[in-house]
Amino acid sequence: MPIGAVVVDGRGRVLGAGANEREATGDPTAHAEVVALRRAAAANGSWRLEGATLAVTLEPCTMCAGALVQARVARVVFGAWDPKAGAVGSLWDVVRDPRLNHRPEVVAGVLEGECGGLLRAFFGERRTPP
Repeated sequence: MPIGAVVVDGRGRVLGAGANEREATGDPTAHAEVVALRRAAAANGSWRLEGATLAVTLEPCTMCAGALVQARVARVVFGAWDPKAGAVGSLWDVVRDPRLNHRPEVVAGVLEGECGGLLRAFFGERRTPP
């Protein structure tokens, strides 16, 4: 699945990057965001990613949105909206829930057409009979 994520610190230095690895690893939590957060935390030497930005192709799901809050990421940037499972504004808005102790800034729809086009092409190829 063409979903990628990258975590950068406040100076723009890449701390971690990831792609969706669920099929490759058999791990249901191996979404691009979680993989990138794990790598960023390892590089940072702490699970607290305060001041960091995570950018991802597709709006994060509830699991990933929760992980972003738990990691104290300062900003979430995503491309395509996910009306079926998105949890950063479309179906739910986990990251901006006022009951939580941390709420990252959200920048949505960055390169939305390009990101959505990649996903549509990917799934279109798989749904078309050979």
